[in-house]
Amino acid sequence: MPSFISIIIPCRNEDKYIKGCLDSILEQDFPKENLEVLVINGMSEDKTREIVEEFKIKNLKLKIQLIDNPQKFTPFGLNIGIKASRGEIIIRMDSHAGYQKDYISKCVKYLQESGADNVGGVIKTLPAKNTLTARAIAKVLSHPFGAGGSYFRLGSEEPRWVDTVFGGCYRREVFSRVGLFNEKMIRSQDIEFNKRLKKAGGKILLQPDIVAYYYPQTEFWKFFRHNFTDGFWTIYPLKFGVAFFSLRHLFPLIFIITLPLSIWPYILLSLFFSAKIALKEDLRYFFILPFVFFNRHFAYGLGSLWGLVKSL
Repeated sequence: MPSFISIIIPCRNEDKYIKGCLDSILEQDFPKENLEVLVINGMSEDKTREIVEEFKIKNLKLKIQLIDNPQKFTPFGLNIGIKASRGEIIIRMDSHAGYQKDYISKCVKYLQESGADNVGGVIKTLPAKNTLTARAIAKVLSHPFGAGGSYFRLGSEEPRWVDTVFGGCYRREVFSRVGLFNEKMIRSQDIEFNKRLKKAGGKILLQPDIVAYYYPQTEFWKFFRHNFTDGFWTIYPLKFGVAFFSLRHLFPLIFIITLPLSIWPYILLSLFFSAKIALKEDLRYFFILPFVFFNRHFAYGLGSLWGLVKSL
């Protein structure tokens, strides 16, 4: 067991989720004396700072630092956290998530045993609100038609070497060897970093018994905006010479470009998968899932197209 572990949580305006994230870290079975938590606050305009400060006072056995990120965006926060951390192993955690109580101990265990440079697990996508729309969004992000071939979203029956994982548990020396996160990558900086890591000979392991719980957007238009931004940052980095995407990331762009030809096969597929989910779980899903699937694919593809235009 390593002497010290650093957890880095970049966040901005997360007053609805940050306490739940910290609670799940407090409940970890990993020894607290071997743990530090660095919350990198992107100049939040809500009550995120106050919630973290109050949590620090009430839970002194957990070593928490609250550090400002004046540039606000995630890659800056990650790099600030890495530079300020003391651990020989660094774990990135998302404030929009909760973690099983053995999450940290399993990350560390598998990192030590496997010889991997980065280890992660799977996420179980859960609705943050008990509304039909929120539940449908969670279903779409957990389904192969909505999530593509992303193993950390869909799950895996066995450990596998992959291109990227959710969060990530890294050996500290990786950042000396590969460099820090690319601060031009406002989104998808983890995918780009892991591509550099693999190119440098590093290995990334997905262990299915490492489990986190992720809470996505709960409203239709916020989900659209999130998907558009993800699609944009898949393609736009070409402008500064960064290409990290794989074929699965391009399918929504291909869908948009070929829309007159692809729309009817797409509708049939969407209705098929929606009906399959609805018959198994809740018949009401049939009337909303096709729109949520379309939201996911159309917004992502539109964002990718806009990213392509802007990169040119």
